Amino acid sequence: MKNDHEGRAALRLIRATVEEHCPPGVLPSEEAVNGIHGPSLMDEAEALAAAIVATVERLQLQTAVKPPAPSIKA
Repeated sequence: MKNDHEGRAALRLIRATVEEHCPPGVLPSEEAVNGIHGPSLMDEAEALAAAIVATVERLQLQTAVKPPAPSIKA
């Protein structure tokens, strides 16, 4: 099926981007996703979506924990 092939290609591109730009450990390997959830396109898409959400949550925590900048007023 053409759509299945193109869908898998699109998810591979998104996976490569997540693996390159998101923190390690937010996205399980393809093999792990297949073993835990299943081999369907939706299973891979759900794993990618969860990795993106985990990355955003980590970034929000980093921003929230930053101490305020020192005041220049004396």
